[in-house]
Amino acid sequence: MRLIPLVLFALLSACAVAPPEGRKPVDKVIEPVPPRAVTAAPPRLDGRTAVRNFVAVIDQIEPVAEAVCRRRAPQRNCDFLIVVDDRPGLPPNAYQTVNDDGQPIIAFSVPLIAEARNRDELAFILSHEAAHHIAGHLQLQRRAASIGATIFGNLAGIGGTPETVADAQRLGAALGARRYSKQFELDADALGAEIALLAGYDPLRGAAFFARIPDPGESFLSTHPANAERVATVRRVVAGF
Repeated sequence: MRLIPLVLFALLSACAVAPPEGRKPVDKVIEPVPPRAVTAAPPRLDGRTAVRNFVAVIDQIEPVAEAVCRRRAPQRNCDFLIVVDDRPGLPPNAYQTVNDDGQPIIAFSVPLIAEARNRDELAFILSHEAAHHIAGHLQLQRRAASIGATIFGNLAGIGGTPETVADAQRLGAALGARRYSKQFELDADALGAEIALLAGYDPLRGAAFFARIPDPGESFLSTHPANAERVATVRRVVAGF
């Protein structure tokens, strides 16, 4: 288990921590979890309990996720690095990326660690992000974005100015990246539920996190499926496990 210990101490003392100098922005595959709760929720945990839950979940989920990764995607680097993204002002958010060496990184923002109400929620979120890497979603998303940028750029290039071509490429990349995003989320929910189950957690209890956030499925351009669809996916996995 590898964490940024300074951030954990910050949670315990409820103080913000500035990011270390020289930290490069990460390339996210998952968009931020909506930060605004919409339904009544269990009481928030105190900072010390939230940190203990986070550390305990990593200890149990990481080896299981790495074993599943080696079994299902042996061609990938399965040495997960779990970090805390302590940049100020972040919403509750978790995402998967890779570093320059191809090592998979799963990052949790401090507000997300504080927002989780039990270990099952943290376990499901961590398993979900690991599933994105195992399934190769980051690479697929980048490829779709590249294809979209090329297609839109070529279309705009017919009589277009360099500025309009650049705008078209950006739009094409955004639309290309969104093309499969909802299915990626459902696939990661399914495999994430399996990882959580193998590690001894209840993914249905973990998926209750969805009940406290706005339903992204209500938005036409959302990259995430409807919350009910995600919960139904987890239910199917649990029923067949």
